[in-house]
Amino acid sequence: MASILIKDTTREERARIVDEAIGNIEGLCDGCSPGLLKMYDDYIDGKKELREVNREFNARYVSGETGPDMSGMSCVEGR
Repeated sequence: MASILIKDTTREERARIVDEAIGNIEGLCDGCSPGLLKMYDDYIDGKKELREVNREFNARYVSGETGPDMSGMSCVEGR
């Protein structure tokens, strides 16, 4: 498997990594995919490693902290 670290990937490759990992979730949830994808923007933009984004999401989930305001999202926090 190729590296998914920011230093080893382009922005386009990181976007593809996220898209492939999440897959087509449009049919699984009413309007949640934009929210789920948004949480990965910092990785795609090269600001945080993927493991950091996932760790922060998990920490908020476990602690009960709320994430960014995603008014109108029906399933998950995010994009």
